[in-house]
Amino acid sequence: MTALIDIPEAQAFILHWGEMGNQWGVNRSVSQVHALLYLSDRPLHAEEICDALGLARSNVSTALKELQSYRIVRRTHVAGDRRDHFVAESDLWDLLTNVVTERKRREVDPTIAMLDKLAAELRDRKDVPAHVRERIVQMQEFMGTLAGWYDDVRRLPKSTLVTLMKLGSKVARFIPGKAKSDS
Repeated sequence: MTALIDIPEAQAFILHWGEMGNQWGVNRSVSQVHALLYLSDRPLHAEEICDALGLARSNVSTALKELQSYRIVRRTHVAGDRRDHFVAESDLWDLLTNVVTERKRREVDPTIAMLDKLAAELRDRKDVPAHVRERIVQMQEFMGTLAGWYDDVRRLPKSTLVTLMKLGSKVARFIPGKAKSDS
């Protein structure tokens, strides 16, 4: 089997995925490990990942733990080999929903909890400028609405999500009384 890293397009994908990881707030090594596993047609063990990407074993180990916490990489076993092997989620919808679910849990949920606490504290405060109270409450309501929308959409079957995505902005025509330019 030709090593993935020897295929120029695979190498370009792995490098780009690493760069994009940085833009998304994910360590470059984590993103590169994910890209390698995603492209691989078989489970890889940590030493193979180290060799393919030129990463230290500690970096690969950390990356694999992070990717497993997102549920986009899982540990598997290969008959006749005692080492742990790893495979990436190949269903792109499952990949997307797992990443978004984990990001929501890590980033959005704590923000909503903090906004809920601040809004409750500000409710009866008269010594705080009204605009500060209003903006925090607006942000709390907005983030709560966004999280509620996400929870509703997350429960939809994959086939419905695909259809909604393909509809794009055309979905607005199903909303009674809404003009195309409403925002």
